[in-house]
Amino acid sequence: MKTYDLMIIGPATRDVNIDYTGAEDRSAGGAVTFCTPAARAAGAEVFAAVKIAPADGDIMEGFHMDPADIALLPSEKTTLMKNVYFTPDRERRDASCPAQSGPILPGEIPDVDCRLYHLAGLLYGDFPNELIEFLHTKGMVSADAQGFLRHNENGRLCFHDWADKLKYLPYMDFLKTDAAEAEILTGLTDRTAAAKQLYAWGAREILISHNTEMLAYNGTDLFTCPVKARNLSGRTGRGDTTFAAYLAMRMTGAGMEEALLYATACVSLKMETPGVFQGTRADVEAYIREFYA
Repeated sequence: MKTYDLMIIGPATRDVNIDYTGAEDRSAGGAVTFCTPAARAAGAEVFAAVKIAPADGDIMEGFHMDPADIALLPSEKTTLMKNVYFTPDRERRDASCPAQSGPILPGEIPDVDCRLYHLAGLLYGDFPNELIEFLHTKGMVSADAQGFLRHNENGRLCFHDWADKLKYLPYMDFLKTDAAEAEILTGLTDRTAAAKQLYAWGAREILISHNTEMLAYNGTDLFTCPVKARNLSGRTGRGDTTFAAYLAMRMTGAGMEEALLYATACVSLKMETPGVFQGTRADVEAYIREFYA
């Protein structure tokens, strides 16, 4: 049986993105959609478990994966997301969610040999607590904090602290937040202090994304790496791309500093073009030589 380095689990979406000029783009999105190609490009063996309505099965074609490496987890609805960006750097936006897919349950997880299970969530409710507990018995677990902080309240997206964080952060071998999410979880605006608090609460290795740099911490070592993107036309999916590349590098033997450099270079390159990362590991390594020498 094939052994996968990581399984990326989460809902894919139908996205409507409107930039600050009013230009509209419709595409498939979601953390699982952005994570998967970035992890595969880094050289990891990846399985994608994608929660969508079967009627939206065309989304699966966009993954360009062997059918044995991807599974559709059926849902009554496919998550629909709308993002309206107010600035060229896409840091200010209004996000709404007209529809949300159903929760992913333990019995839906494909029975494949996998070392790390990544919860690539979008909204609170994507992953019930029993799923976290189940995956913890099967292998290592990683998560994007977004899936536990962002709530869909009648279509409006609102952030609230994770009520169960003290119980479930110790289940997380890897945890990713952005700077705002780290502040919601910890009450701390300093990213280093927030990473240390998340570690003290039980997460073993933390990555915090920011528009200027990425930070990684494991209780002993702390590394940062600057973002070098020459434009931000592909800002959507920044955190997902970074974390997936980082996880792939870590699961294939890289140390934290090497993994963070690769992941930051990967997302810097990705942000220069809209959509998912479509480059190769060689492209990222060339970008490192040019901009991170």
